[in-house]
Amino acid sequence: MTSTGLMHRSHPWLGQLVTDSASGRRGILRALAPEGTALTPVAWLAPPRGGIEWTTAPENLTDPMPITPAGRGEERI
Repeated sequence: MTSTGLMHRSHPWLGQLVTDSASGRRGILRALAPEGTALTPVAWLAPPRGGIEWTTAPENLTDPMPITPAGRGEERI
């Protein structure tokens, strides 16, 4: 992981549909960045059909799937 500014980190799965193994939910990885005043980055995930973002530890991310214009990976949700 490398810093991309504003304390955000790069990650090869950014923009992909991933599984949060802690909750079992699937979402689009939007960012790896600290939450609040914490210095440790967390993974920011958004539901593929819209809704409220949530955070999880980066090590909880599994099963990446690229999102294409033909489908947002929803067939696996």
